[in-house]
Amino acid sequence: MRLTPRPLFVAFALFAVALAGLPPRPADAKVFSPTVYTLDNGLEVVVVTNRRAPVVTQMVWYKVGSADEPRGKSGIAHFLEHLMFKGTKEHGPGQFSAIVARNGGSENAFTTYDYTAFFQTVAKDRLPLVMELEADRMANLQLTDKVVLPERDVILEERRMRIDNDPGSQLAEAARADLWVHHPYGRPIIGWENEMATLTTRDALDFYGRWYAPNNAVLVVSGDVDPAEVRKLAEKYYGPLPRKDVPPRDRVQEPRHWAGSRVELTSAEAGRPSISVTYRAPSYHTAEPRERAYALEVLSEILDGSVGRLYRALVVEQPLAAGAGAGYDPDGLDGSSFAFWATPRPTVAVDKVEAALRAQIATLLDKGVSEDEVAKAKQRLIDQTVYANDSAGSAAHIIGKALTTGSSVADVEAWPDRIQAVTKAEVEAAARAVLDPVNSVTSVLRTKPTS
Repeated sequence: MRLTPRPLFVAFALFAVALAGLPPRPADAKVFSPTVYTLDNGLEVVVVTNRRAPVVTQMVWYKVGSADEPRGKSGIAHFLEHLMFKGTKEHGPGQFSAIVARNGGSENAFTTYDYTAFFQTVAKDRLPLVMELEADRMANLQLTDKVVLPERDVILEERRMRIDNDPGSQLAEAARADLWVHHPYGRPIIGWENEMATLTTRDALDFYGRWYAPNNAVLVVSGDVDPAEVRKLAEKYYGPLPRKDVPPRDRVQEPRHWAGSRVELTSAEAGRPSISVTYRAPSYHTAEPRERAYALEVLSEILDGSVGRLYRALVVEQPLAAGAGAGYDPDGLDGSSFAFWATPRPTVAVDKVEAALRAQIATLLDKGVSEDEVAKAKQRLIDQTVYANDSAGSAAHIIGKALTTGSSVADVEAWPDRIQAVTKAEVEAAARAVLDPVNSVTSVLRTKPTS
């Protein structure tokens, strides 16, 4: 199963953007032209018709992630994701995946700080089958020590492989704990090892009973489907499930920081050194004004990629780095981060690359960006909407992520217009507001000779 996000010093560029109500109606068409409605039990349903292939993707998104875990129970959200494949009265352990595979489909799941999602991609005539399977485990999961305790060993081994044996992940874990010193975003999604080792069957059932309910979930169906037929299936399989009293997502908030921090790790197991500077940043849900998040997306596009400022300056022109870029993910219920990163060339010291990276940040704050840079970045971002319809899964991922992090279908559909409206002045104002050293963590990974 997959956990996100990836290590802080790895930059990523993505188009992942961010009304429910009865009767169903098409949203104002911009990107996906979805049909949106809510079942009587509170399940939000979004249907996107895409006839490019005779397949369909079903995704169920729960509005709960690792940031919602009880104190001392870190990792329970991801652990439960694993345990959701351990069976119900109707379908025993492992049968969910086996049935999907026998029917020619693929499936998986992932956990983040803000949501947990499960998905299947199947031939369109198999949609009733995967709906029945997913609805069954939404309400009828059965767990015993016999299946839970061995799976606990699996997630502990997963942590050892992903983090304990990877210096880059170790550094990212330490850096994130400094970036978010009080908010649960500072905990690893997979959990702290000492707490993971104490998770019990009762812990999993309590978390499941508290958060897994139709009125705390979003069903997104995308592909070669008819919205009216999907509604009939949703009402048949999901409609009978009872709603629950789901608690509010009360989380502690990050206090004011008084100084930036620096974490360094030196390891003989590090493949290559790296440097990153990461700033806490607002998300779509927390930005004030909201337009600031769109401006940060444009800024990230200006800086990142093979045509971006950082690659051109540090890899091509100087050249000091083997790679360089920036990353910003605007989705996040309680905020996000904006990162600059670089990896030195084999003969260049990481400290020299750090100085060059900081010079680029200083130049950005001092001289701003050009109108041409803004126009080209906006066009590249908007062009991505064309590719968002290339597969059935893209719409389901984008819409589900939006609806579980405080955005709406209307926000998704309006995304191209909001990007197009970003101005040079807004990009520069966003940079000045976010790139404050007090709210930053510098991460340095150094290599050490093995002999």
